[in-house]
Amino acid sequence: MDKPTKETLQSWHDDVNNWKWGSLYFNKNDKRIFIEKPDPAYGFTLNFANPKSYLVILIATLFFGFIVYMITKN
Repeated sequence: MDKPTKETLQSWHDDVNNWKWGSLYFNKNDKRIFIEKPDPAYGFTLNFANPKSYLVILIATLFFGFIVYMITKN
């Protein structure tokens, strides 16, 4: 698949059907992992239709779990 145009990316972003509960992005056609939230002041979210987003969540969870473990071990 060719790289989508800026107009296509913007139309995907603006389509309310791609947003679950107003803040979770789910679009199988969009290969990006990080997506700007509908209100840019709130930062970014993950594209939960992209399997790599779950890898990002796993890595972040393991990292913060390791930090908590290192702080609390005696």
